[in-house]
Amino acid sequence: MPVFTIVFATMLLLSTSIKIYLDKRQIRHVSQNRSFIPSAFTGKIDPESHQKAADYTIAKTRLSLWHHLYDAVILALLTFGGGLLWIDHSIHQLGHGLITDAAFVMSVFLVLAVLDLPFNTYRIFAIENKFGFNHMKPGLFIRDLLIQGFITLVLGLPLVLIILWIMGRYQQTWWMTAWLTFIAFNLIVLAVYPIVIAPLFNRFKPLNDETLKTEIQALLERCQFKVNGLFIMDGSTRSSHGNAYFTGLGQSRRIVFFDTLINQLEPDEIIAVLAHELGHYKLHHVKKRIGLIFTISFFGFWLLANLMAHTWFFSGLGLSTPGNAEALVLFLLAGPIFFFPLTPIGSWYSRLHEYEADTYAIHQASGKKLVDSLVKLFRENASTLTPDPLYSLFYDSHPGAQARINHILTTDTTK
Repeated sequence: MPVFTIVFATMLLLSTSIKIYLDKRQIRHVSQNRSFIPSAFTGKIDPESHQKAADYTIAKTRLSLWHHLYDAVILALLTFGGGLLWIDHSIHQLGHGLITDAAFVMSVFLVLAVLDLPFNTYRIFAIENKFGFNHMKPGLFIRDLLIQGFITLVLGLPLVLIILWIMGRYQQTWWMTAWLTFIAFNLIVLAVYPIVIAPLFNRFKPLNDETLKTEIQALLERCQFKVNGLFIMDGSTRSSHGNAYFTGLGQSRRIVFFDTLINQLEPDEIIAVLAHELGHYKLHHVKKRIGLIFTISFFGFWLLANLMAHTWFFSGLGLSTPGNAEALVLFLLAGPIFFFPLTPIGSWYSRLHEYEADTYAIHQASGKKLVDSLVKLFRENASTLTPDPLYSLFYDSHPGAQARINHILTTDTTK
């Protein structure tokens, strides 16, 4: 058995075992604290809401546990089981060239998307339904899938074709050109997303609440931040979960509120949430995260260029014929397994930004209103107040509920 096969199998087994271990810890810890409301939420979260959040978290985590096992089996079947080899041979029976290479790449990820569909369907129509969050009808679900497939074809296929053409054209230096192309592609998508892509899924209408609009404009002026519109999105057509976000680059930059969020929070609380999101921009978190992604992708393209020069990279993962398309697929499938141990670093970095954004919001709005908004959002979204510490340390992009509230209360000197 090739050495790289053993290395990959070991990493796959190790990463899957860690994921399952963390999921089990989360389920056990949340279950044990199902009746315990942290002191920061005493009198603010009723026992029924806390228990609902615990049950919701446990249900999602159990699904995640089985999903991890399922993904590991699928990846093993594609590599060691000859699945990729079969797809490769089937596609290239039609010919050899740029088009069939791109068809191979797209076919692999189409198969993965189809295989993942049962879990996505169960999450929405079983778990989300059970806890009263799902508003999506089967027809809308199918419509979303078709639009996602269309967007993947329109955007993904040209990108794959360009990357494969660059790999064949520039030989030793292809990875640098491909990386620059990847950057340009992502920046273009970020710019056009709110104008072209997002409206394919949701309806957006201008914010008409003049009182709220006036308060938002005052906040934007205090923060010296310009946007190209304030919009409300019909998030309630799919879910009762509430959210707000910034999107776009340059002239396409806009603020979007879920209609559910508008209904859940008071105007002052919405301002506090918005101030937090503004903090991410004013403190350059968005630029830092984009820069980090581009830095990691730079290393990724360089690593792929070096790996594909060795036949053991292909044979170790079940492909007998080296090729550009095959190398790209293998790297995209195997890469996450080897980079998985770095997950806690990314989570820590994200939590650090969340603390900083909360601090910014305290100075621009109201710490008390930010706490009030978070309490409501934790309750309405059924977010657990008692996650397992190790699970949270490993995965959570946001600080735990009590830690975050305590940070705001100790930082806010105006209360």
